[in-house]
Amino acid sequence: MSLRLGDIAPDFEQNSSAGIIRFHQWLGDSWGVLFSHPADFTPVCTTELGFTARLKDEFAQRGVKAIALSVDPVESHHRWIEDINETQNTQVNFPILDDADRKVSDLYDLIHPNANDTLTVRSLFVIDPNKKVRLTITYPASTGRNFNEILRVIDSLQLTDNYKVATPANWQDGDEVVIVPSLKDEDEDEIKQRFPKGYRAVKPYLRLTPQPNR
Repeated sequence: MSLRLGDIAPDFEQNSSAGIIRFHQWLGDSWGVLFSHPADFTPVCTTELGFTARLKDEFAQRGVKAIALSVDPVESHHRWIEDINETQNTQVNFPILDDADRKVSDLYDLIHPNANDTLTVRSLFVIDPNKKVRLTITYPASTGRNFNEILRVIDSLQLTDNYKVATPANWQDGDEVVIVPSLKDEDEDEIKQRFPKGYRAVKPYLRLTPQPNR
């Protein structure tokens, strides 16, 4: 069965380019980004892993750990990492799981027979500190992932976890946000406390306010 938003991300113990990973223990109190790759030495994934390595500081600012998965064995991962570092001008600084036995792929429903009955699809999961799945995205093999969008979603999730707001279309960090409908106008004192900069009501159900943590 495929994972749904709000499900607990399956725990596992698996070898990786950084040694044995006990997933929930490895995550600890951090957010996590787990993303899969069809195989080592694939061109699009090489660029993705390099870009992820260059995002180390951005992930650290958000309390996020990245971990990749490929169905090839760890010995192959180490050779691939050399290529990634060379071609992408970076140093891979996160684990790549060895999933030659497809154990993690099965847990996370990464084998889609209509796409390929042996290789993983290119899925990505954002997992919160409570180990809940908060975002899933599956890309076609020909399209590289937009990691700027992944950072944007993590910013939105972390913001909305701490404030009674949602983020509108094309929201970027620092833009106006939406006051959630469950917070009614009658809750005047709470609204003033939460949103001291005030808000503008485009419609009774569409109330925009400056981003609270800015």
